[in-house]
Amino acid sequence: MNTSLKWIKDLVPGLQATPQEYADAMTLSGTKAEGYEAFDKDLCNIVIGQIQKIEKHPDADKLVVCQVDVGQEEPVQIVTGAPNVKEGQKVPVVLDGGRVAGGHDGSKTEGGIKIKKGKLRGVVSNGMMCSIEELGSSKDMYPNAPEEGIYIFDDSVTVGADAVKQLGLDDVSVEYEITSNRVDCFSVLGIAREAAATFDLPFQPPVVTPTGNAEDVNDYIKVRVDDLTLCPRYTARVVKNIRIEPSPEWMQRRLMAQGIRPINNIVDITNYVMEEYGQPMHAYDLDTIAGKQIIVRRAEQNETFVTLDGQERVLDDTVLMICDADKPVGIAGIMGGENSMITDNVTTMLFEAACFDGTNIRRSSKKIGMRTDASGKFEKGLDPNNAMDAMNRACQLIEQLGAGEVVGGAVDVYPDKKEGRRILFEPDKYNRLLGTSLAPEQMLAYFKKIDLGYDANTSEVLIPSRRQDLECGADLAEEVARFYGYDKIETTLPSGEATTGKLSFKLRVEAVARDVAEYCGFSQGMVYSFESPKVFDKLLLPKDSPLRQAVVISNPLGEDFSIMRTISLNGMLTSLATNYNRRNKDVRLYELGNIYLPKELPLAELPDERMQFTLGMYGEGDFFTMKGVIEEFLQQAGMHKKPEYDPNAEKPFLHPGRQANVCYDGQVIGYFGEVHPTVAANYSMKERVYVAVIDMPFVVKMADFDRKYTGIAKFPAVTRDLSMVCPKQILAGDIEKIIESNGGSYLESYRLFDIYEGNQIKLGYKSLAYSITFRASDRTLDDEAVSEPVQKIIKALEETGVELRK
Repeated sequence: MNTSLKWIKDLVPGLQATPQEYADAMTLSGTKAEGYEAFDKDLCNIVIGQIQKIEKHPDADKLVVCQVDVGQEEPVQIVTGAPNVKEGQKVPVVLDGGRVAGGHDGSKTEGGIKIKKGKLRGVVSNGMMCSIEELGSSKDMYPNAPEEGIYIFDDSVTVGADAVKQLGLDDVSVEYEITSNRVDCFSVLGIAREAAATFDLPFQPPVVTPTGNAEDVNDYIKVRVDDLTLCPRYTARVVKNIRIEPSPEWMQRRLMAQGIRPINNIVDITNYVMEEYGQPMHAYDLDTIAGKQIIVRRAEQNETFVTLDGQERVLDDTVLMICDADKPVGIAGIMGGENSMITDNVTTMLFEAACFDGTNIRRSSKKIGMRTDASGKFEKGLDPNNAMDAMNRACQLIEQLGAGEVVGGAVDVYPDKKEGRRILFEPDKYNRLLGTSLAPEQMLAYFKKIDLGYDANTSEVLIPSRRQDLECGADLAEEVARFYGYDKIETTLPSGEATTGKLSFKLRVEAVARDVAEYCGFSQGMVYSFESPKVFDKLLLPKDSPLRQAVVISNPLGEDFSIMRTISLNGMLTSLATNYNRRNKDVRLYELGNIYLPKELPLAELPDERMQFTLGMYGEGDFFTMKGVIEEFLQQAGMHKKPEYDPNAEKPFLHPGRQANVCYDGQVIGYFGEVHPTVAANYSMKERVYVAVIDMPFVVKMADFDRKYTGIAKFPAVTRDLSMVCPKQILAGDIEKIIESNGGSYLESYRLFDIYEGNQIKLGYKSLAYSITFRASDRTLDDEAVSEPVQKIIKALEETGVELRK
């Protein structure tokens, strides 16, 4: 959004800030000024001169010598080759030592071109007469400028006056970064209202007076809106006896400062009101409107329409159209049609100011491949209460400029009037939020500056409909902050638990996972959540695996990123493979990232996002190394029970004999094992690869960081070693359960210190040896106290088919 600073100052009398002061103050008050450009920054010492006498140059056929009155005692002699100079003309003259912006070709030089007194083919020239390009503008902005040659003023200008000011180039264009929720600031009036509040000055909008003759507009036009959702308000007025001519200089200058080329009075009025009020308008030739009726309806599927630019557009039934009794005449909010355009022969004109659904306008604009200044404003979601104000302003300008005769009355289809909001006024809450101690009266004074009302009976702030960004108390606190001054708010600590520096419980568990992994030599990796469906085949997942039911991306970057991952192994194996192919010998990686499990397909609600703690390694280490890392993590997370392992994990991507589910308190919380050789080959790895995946939501639910202190043991421990032979199918975990359940209250710990399979053991059996430690906290244990639990353990082992080695 750009505005003319002179225009803003006209609406805010008393505003004397320099462009830099203005930009800084507006930025601090919340209307961020990206920068500004002074139109006259490269212009200096340029006045209006009048050519008194023209003589041929003695030594050049294409040069003439002019005597120019510039308001000084003596005329100034200037040599020029301009083809359009005549005696009596008033022209812009840059005097000796002055600067111009560029050349006849429109090229510009940083800092301008300095003009010095000199000689042209032996004749003294004390200055230069300027073209519009040399003044830093173009014929697009000054339609009366000649194609070639110097700019010619009309006779009303004063000789010796400032030519830059006369041309309106003594202005500054300020560029703002306006957020989409501040629709009111996409207009000159909106910016001026903010400037008035920022500098604590009165805001004086234009006074709009009633217009219209004694006739009734309803005798000229009827309006029917078939889709009030997409067009909540439609207003129309009629102007007859149209007179097309150039708009006045003041309007042209303001439009040019906004970067809009003046065309004629009718077009310029619609553009002027769009810039001033932020309300796009459109004008139709009423004589081309069949049945003198406007119908606002959706387009038919594959309906075609030729817009003002002469292009045929193919539409669908989501595009809103403006139609007459027989045909479409415009695409709502985007562009009018060629069949109803304003020409120089127009006699009666229909003015339209409406409010359309912003989302629909954006989508329609994208579908038909056309984005206009009007659609850019409608996309933001305009205030429907602004439409009639803009219409009345346009009609006032029609009468003021003598462009036509406004017919009395207006058509206004507005069945569901939009009302402003009411928000409870809570000054104490705002002070706590901001860390300030402002009085309620001071806050209300800030609100008054931006036209927010106050109902003392209900203690509510009244929000006008144009302020769509104010929805709750936090928004009002922001209004207080920006006018009090962000730079005045002292630095304070936020209140609440955050001041203690704690992480949430979930993040604390994740931090433990990182610490344990990194302590065990793993480096953290980050992988994409988007994957390819080909991943499932690489991991040997069956065709009916539920993991193949993935969320499909609507607009993927490509097939390799077309679904949301349902398993975290592909990213880990891809990273390990990259390291393997770069000849890194021993690699350990971990990742904390989400998988996305849809509850149903097609999606009816958001998928279940589950954080996975994924570990992967190759090189040094084996199955039991990975098992140790898992147990260390669970212990550090406060899960004091020993995990159990189920070898019947049946994971197709893991080695069938070297995998296990990790179980805790009867629930599967993850799995680990050696990667299936075929899967490893699919990832171009020829090493044994080990992975583990722990489902973090289960861990967070079961973790406990409460620690109970136990003193250092004062009495010695008693150790017993048990060596046994058991069938291979009996797991060490099963034996350890027996030791725990029969070890009694004095059992302190146990440790598997030997395992053997070989010729000295019968086929199908293995030898295990455990060291079991007993200790009492109040006495030294004797042999009798230890023998009883040991015998219970031995008896329970023998009942399961375990033989004690003697």
